[in-house]
Amino acid sequence: MYNIRSALGIGLVTLALVVASGCAVTRGQETVGSYIDDTGITTAVKSHFFDNRFVDGTAISVETLNGTVMLSGFAKSSGERATAEKLTWKVKGVKSVKNEIVVRP
Repeated sequence: MYNIRSALGIGLVTLALVVASGCAVTRGQETVGSYIDDTGITTAVKSHFFDNRFVDGTAISVETLNGTVMLSGFAKSSGERATAEKLTWKVKGVKSVKNEIVVRP
């Protein structure tokens, strides 16, 4: 009985992931594969932010669409803003960066 519940649970989770990733195509992305790539890029950028002591990863939002990364939020200095952009460019798969981070004291 436990194996049936486990299999059913795994099946439902898989179905939910497929349905959710299918929504990406309606956002303007060409394929489910590009959605997965964009999710990986976003995760890697955020990880770089949290690993860097000069960037406040909680204050900067990251969104990726077809390899274009949009940075938004707030930085404490222009140096933090520039560092965030530099770290973003280091992530594999980034095609362009739109840096909309606002510097505020």
